[in-house]
Amino acid sequence: MVDSDGLLIGRVSNVVLLPLVGNEPPRALGLVVALRRRSIFVGFGRVGELSLDGAHLLGGTVDLDPFTQRTGEIMASELYGRHAAGGIVVDVAIVRSDPRPGWEVSAVAIRRGLVLRARSPEIVPWQDARELFDAGPLTEQLTSLREMEPADLAAAVGQMPAARRGQLAAALDDEELADLLEELPEQDQVRLLDSLELERSADVVEEMQPDDAADLLAEMPAEQRERLLLAMRSVQADELRRLLRYDAKTAGGLMTSQPIVFTPDTPVAEVLARVRDKTQPATLAAQVYVCEPPAMTPTGLYLGSVGFQRLLRRAPSTSIGECVEARLFVRPEMPERELAARLAAYNLMGVAVCDSDGRLLGAVTVDDVLDRLLPVDWRAGGTETR
Repeated sequence: MVDSDGLLIGRVSNVVLLPLVGNEPPRALGLVVALRRRSIFVGFGRVGELSLDGAHLLGGTVDLDPFTQRTGEIMASELYGRHAAGGIVVDVAIVRSDPRPGWEVSAVAIRRGLVLRARSPEIVPWQDARELFDAGPLTEQLTSLREMEPADLAAAVGQMPAARRGQLAAALDDEELADLLEELPEQDQVRLLDSLELERSADVVEEMQPDDAADLLAEMPAEQRERLLLAMRSVQADELRRLLRYDAKTAGGLMTSQPIVFTPDTPVAEVLARVRDKTQPATLAAQVYVCEPPAMTPTGLYLGSVGFQRLLRRAPSTSIGECVEARLFVRPEMPERELAARLAAYNLMGVAVCDSDGRLLGAVTVDDVLDRLLPVDWRAGGTETR
């Protein structure tokens, strides 16, 4: 693999494929790249071109976390040597999808006859080796669910019997299951966690946004909640205990304790790099908060907020302290309806929550307020997009 300047950065060692969903060709998710002593995953959204001289990376950064194969994913190398279409699989071809974006499997190379005879492999359509990509009904359903938006995924899971929900929960990785839980009603979250072992439940809750995790814990019986908190890492558990002190129907009960915070001397270039991080929820990334040290909540003195659009219009070397737009904030005891009115009156995507000493405790985003003010069964009304 080469970067946008043509410099070698690693060696492509595998291709990650998804199993069949209906009659659509199997999709190719991305590449496994050997980088020094680790393997990382590079999605095809980060790859501009595949050619004889390698995979060409688009500009920007890639996730350097070690690659972990998820349940249901197929490694292309796992298919080599298997029997299919009357021969032995020696290679798999992928092409750009049309009309849907991305890449997909188009053909399979099969060697027929004795291996000792140097015969050229025969190229056959992927349909002739369909069994290679058929991972069973549960994996097919899991694959199709992963293609959904989180809200649509939650609606689909809500219609499943308890046994199938438990199977899917076991198959999803911790981050995927946390994303799903954040979209389910709290009572359904509790039931789904009940199907998991305590240690797995703790790992999943740690992956959730703090405000969603606190809402979930608030729905549990006190004894169950305490067992789960004790099984979690101490930093996350302490953070959730702090959030649980606030009434659920106040700004403190709605806020996340992990907004994007910077000290005033941070350059705009560094702020934008953090905002671009794909792991940041869009509503949190729309606005950042500027505070005196420390930058972890509860912070030093809150100085104000900045929308990312304003940052795009400033020079990269400018300090974010020079970009502050407003110092509007609310107290943690503010009732949720008054909070909603404040957001609407000032056309805010989010608002800081500060204590009496002016320290930032967290932030409330507009989606948190909508989720609380809508009827409990609003998800059942349909989340279809057109």
